[in-house]
Amino acid sequence: MTTAVAGAFSSERIAFTVKWVASIIQILGYTATGFGWTPWNLYLFVVGVFGWFAVGVLWNDKAIMLIHIVALAAMVAGMSASS
Repeated sequence: MTTAVAGAFSSERIAFTVKWVASIIQILGYTATGFGWTPWNLYLFVVGVFGWFAVGVLWNDKAIMLIHIVALAAMVAGMSASS
């Protein structure tokens, strides 16, 4: 039983789920941008970018982590500057 539970929550399965959820959230962010739904578009992008950063951590992929941490920092800086 423990093996089945461990298999259901494997790192690969978590990464698979997070990358798809993050991708869908980013697509919703693009949609919100297209319809002019600010600031919801930014909130969606922040969640999606954070999700992809988490995937980079799970995969130990420094390139994915770098691009998404830079994107996250740029969005947070832009959001705080416009407040």
